[in-house]
Amino acid sequence: MTLKAGFALRLATLDDIAVLIKIESEVSPFPWNAKQFTESLHKHRAYVLCKGNRAVAFLIFNQVVDEAELLNIAVKSSFQGEGLGAYLLDYCLAEVSATAVSVFLEVRVSNFPAIALYEGRSFRHVGERKAYYHGESGREDALVMRCDIESPPAI
Repeated sequence: MTLKAGFALRLATLDDIAVLIKIESEVSPFPWNAKQFTESLHKHRAYVLCKGNRAVAFLIFNQVVDEAELLNIAVKSSFQGEGLGAYLLDYCLAEVSATAVSVFLEVRVSNFPAIALYEGRSFRHVGERKAYYHGESGREDALVMRCDIESPPAI
C-alpha cells in the first residue's frame, strides 16, 4: 500500500503531544494524557502522519527482542475511511518484520472497525483481558490479538 499524495510520515516529537492528544480525544472515549504520550515518545517508536503540515494520524509501537507491541494508533475522525489506519499498521508490521516474529495488541471488544482492520492483517484473537479499559458504564474487556510475521507487507 502506498501513501496517497500530499501525505508524509515522520517521527513524532515532544512538540506533537498537544496534537496527538487532540486526535486521540476525537476518536477515543478515554484518551491518553500528556504524561502517557510523553513517556511513550521517550521509550517507544512514534510516528505522525501529516497531510501537508497538519497531523492527521499517529502510530506508537514498541519492540523487545523478537516481539513487538502496537501501543496506540489513531486517525483523526475527518480522515477515517481513507486507508490511513491500514497504512500505519502496515508500516508498523514492515518496520518490525526483519527482527520480530510476532506483534501483539489490545483492542476494546466494542471497537469493531479496529478489530476488522487487525483481522484483515492476519491478527488473531489469542486472549482477553477482563475489565482492561475504562468504559462509559464501568470497565470494558480487551481482546488480545497477535500477528505472526512471515514477510513484510508492501507499503
